[in-house]
Amino acid sequence: YVKKIASLLLFITVAGCVPSQESRQQDKSRPNIVLIMSDDQGWGDFSIHGNTNLNTPNIDALANNGVSFDNFYVSPVCSPTRAELLTGRYFPRLGVYSTSAGGERINLDETTIAEIFQKAGYKTAAYGKWHNGMQPPFHPNARGFDDFYGFASGHWGNYFSPMLEHNGTIVKGKGYLADDLTNKAMEFITKNQDKSFFLYLPFNTPHSPMQVPDNFWDRFKDKELELKYKDSIEEKTNFTKAALAMVENIDYNVGRVMDKLKTLSLEENTIIIYLSDNGPNDWRGNGGMRGKKGSTDEGGVRTPFFIQWKNSLPNGKNVHHIASAIDILPTLTSLAGIDAKTKKPIDGKNLKTLLFKENPEWDSRLVFSHWKGETSIRSQQYRLDNEGRLYDMVNDIGQTTDISNQHPEFLDSLNQVKESWLKEVTSISLNKDDRPFPLGHPDYANTQLPARDGVPHGNIERSNKYPNCTFFTNWTSLEDKITWEVDVLADGIFEVELYYSCSEQNIGSTINLSLGKSHLTARITDASDPPLTGMENDRYPRIESYVKEFKSKDLGTITLKKGKGKLTLQASEIAANEVMDVRLLMFKRVK
Repeated sequence: YVKKIASLLLFITVAGCVPSQESRQQDKSRPNIVLIMSDDQGWGDFSIHGNTNLNTPNIDALANNGVSFDNFYVSPVCSPTRAELLTGRYFPRLGVYSTSAGGERINLDETTIAEIFQKAGYKTAAYGKWHNGMQPPFHPNARGFDDFYGFASGHWGNYFSPMLEHNGTIVKGKGYLADDLTNKAMEFITKNQDKSFFLYLPFNTPHSPMQVPDNFWDRFKDKELELKYKDSIEEKTNFTKAALAMVENIDYNVGRVMDKLKTLSLEENTIIIYLSDNGPNDWRGNGGMRGKKGSTDEGGVRTPFFIQWKNSLPNGKNVHHIASAIDILPTLTSLAGIDAKTKKPIDGKNLKTLLFKENPEWDSRLVFSHWKGETSIRSQQYRLDNEGRLYDMVNDIGQTTDISNQHPEFLDSLNQVKESWLKEVTSISLNKDDRPFPLGHPDYANTQLPARDGVPHGNIERSNKYPNCTFFTNWTSLEDKITWEVDVLADGIFEVELYYSCSEQNIGSTINLSLGKSHLTARITDASDPPLTGMENDRYPRIESYVKEFKSKDLGTITLKKGKGKLTLQASEIAANEVMDVRLLMFKRVK
């Protein structure tokens, strides 16, 4: 259907491109990959894009010393973009339909870029926000990453020494999270400096909650912002200041990664990519584009894309052709000389020609943006928005003038393409998930079942409507319970660890954990009643749940048989007013 309208597409001629080298000195080892992605950073959140409110010299240097794409597109929200980056395929094909409670998981019959590089002999690591499945085999360790440190949920409630995980084991972070993730990245680079490595560094910022260290916040708290959103009434000034402070912290950490590569003489043999996962998380200066995070308009899906490969790619080259996150897998495997064998055909294109050639031959294409029933289409010059309006994106970046009546034939063709694409990629039912949460994968020791993936019954409430970093509270009745739909992947005996909080006056309740004919009983004997935290570090009031330190308790062992069922946590005796608050269960296979 794309070919059908190729003759109708109007192209912008790419002129004045900086000449590039079409061949490079062959190194004895294959190039390393460092793939950096920020979270909720808009296209306009860079000094190189004309934002005078902040300075991003280290990220800007990637563009100045490499190639930047002026028209690069991702999905409107987090998990779909990550899924497309990892697979080279549009996210509705992948089983991804939500950002929480299992809807963020990539189907198991998909091939990830990490699996491809791992199979080719690369050491692989991911440090940061995963957001494509928590329990093995959806976990990053099961999707091609040798090492994972961070969190698997869509957002986190504390950025200062929070509860994290390292290869499935619960750990405590060290310091500000973005700095901590960068420390892990630098350790990985140092450890594998003599090997080929693939490093995925998905930062958690500037996603809310708006937490940032004092030395970065102090640059902005009393600063007058020069660049503002076109409708300044919509802009929350302190939110913008916090977001920009978080971006400057990211830039600081990008500089640290680059310094490490230079110190170890790895820069010339390392491909570095920088992008964001969607548009800005609130209204702020974004190049005059319409839309923000969650929107299929230009401002919600256009992101920076900078790629540097010193002495191989040209310096300061701008590519005007449209491109997308689905193109990253075929491009990086091609640059590394790796055969990108995937189980299913990819949607992305290899951008190598655009990177190296001065006047490349490049077929017309369309890029699709979709989320929550809304779909828009981007050609080189035009965007068809979700309402069926057509805009000239070269001359009207803000999508202010509908020109559909000027191009009725083209409009009709795009609408037909949209209908065909939706039918093709959404052939599976979205917003309905019959995949239970896997438990007890035989190749992995731990399975985490957080409150995020559970269902409260009775009086029990979730601490916030956004599930990702929530806990269950208000457990007051014997009829109350928490359930998880699970699929035990292999028979086994499991140690069960509970992360909970309970006040001194409420200790003594008896709880039962059951699945089919299997059950265990435990009594809550130790008090732990920490206060809610987060507000003391928030630079702007959050919408997500506040968090607290949860105590771990060994509940004992349970024997589980392979198969699907409903895991249930319920009280058989309540000592006082409430049973406890529940953050997660951890199952460890012991036999």
